[in-house]
Order: sequence, then C-alpha cells, then structure tokens
Amino acid sequence: MSKIRKICVYCGSSTGTDPAWLAAARRLGRLMAEHRIGLVYGGGSNGLMGAVATAVVDHGGEVVGVIPEFLRTKENMFDRATELIVTHDMHERKRIMFEQADAFVALPGGIGTLEELVEQLTWAQLGRHRKPILLADIGGFWQPLVDVLERMRDAGFIHNGALMNYRVCSRVDDILPTLAAAVAPVSEREKAGDAETVEKL
Repeated sequence: MSKIRKICVYCGSSTGTDPAWLAAARRLGRLMAEHRIGLVYGGGSNGLMGAVATAVVDHGGEVVGVIPEFLRTKENMFDRATELIVTHDMHERKRIMFEQADAFVALPGGIGTLEELVEQLTWAQLGRHRKPILLADIGGFWQPLVDVLERMRDAGFIHNGALMNYRVCSRVDDILPTLAAAVAPVSEREKAGDAETVEKL
C-alpha cells in the first residue's frame, strides 16, 4: 500500500455545536479532491457527512457512498456521489467501506462514528489490517477517547498497542501528510485486510 487512493471518513450525520467541525469537514473534502484522493463514507447528505462529500464533489473529486437500505431516507442519501452502494444492513456497509479504503479518518461524530472507529482500532490491534487510522481531534473533540485508550493501555488491557498505532491530528491540513507518512509497504493480502468480526457470525 504505497499510496493512499481512497480514505474512509467517519463523521456525524449532524453538524454538531462547534462551527469548526463543519469547517474541518469541508476543508478535508477539498484537500482530498485536490490531492486526487477519493472519499469512502456513509452515503448521507446530512451533517458533517454531507459536508465532506459535497466538498469533494465540488472540487472535482470522487465519492463512494455506502448506505444501508433503511437509512436511505433518514440520512437523505447523497445523490451526487460518483458511486452509491446500497447495502442490506450495517454489517455489509462496514465491510464494503473497509474493503474500499486505504486509510481511515474520524472527524467528530456520535455513537455511530465512535463504533466504526473503535472497530477499526480493534481489527488493527488483532492484526487484521495495517491501514492507517487517524483521529481528527478538531477542538480537542477526541481527547477524552485518547485519554481512555491510554488508561486502558496503562491498566494492561491493551496488549498490542503498537499494532493499533493510531494517529491524532488537531489541524485538518496535517491529516493527509500524516496518513502518507504512516503508510507502510505491505503485501496485497495485508492491503486487502481481513475484516472478520464476531458481528458477522
């Protein structure tokens, strides 16, 4: 995986209370398009999700939206996407997003964003993939989670933290360079990863 072609961005389906989060989503989308990096995301047009997708498309970039059937109306499916994939359920959605992406970025968001982020951290810790994971800590949003992860590590509950090896950026402009520096040469099998979880059973 010598080059990042697509980034999966996890983020809220609302804009939140801080205007900086919306600005960050728009800025990230623009930077991705300008660097010819495609977006893989949850397929909605609301909130930060819609903002990052709109920015990518507005600046000539490619967007792959992946949305389950039951959320097509609730999250107002983004009809300007380059490709829209409608899945049967959330598990299929997450698997496809994983397979399509070369790296993962978590902008501010809610429970869904947290769940998707933690799942990628879990798979990385278990050695199922080596794709870079980055927390966009805009305005310190993710700092409480970083503190919890460090607490888990100190308490002896995270044993393969080196595999998890997530990055944290407080500035949007640092995200792409940080991910580029994190990409390691890996085999095709490792690049594809193996997104097996108990949820699929």
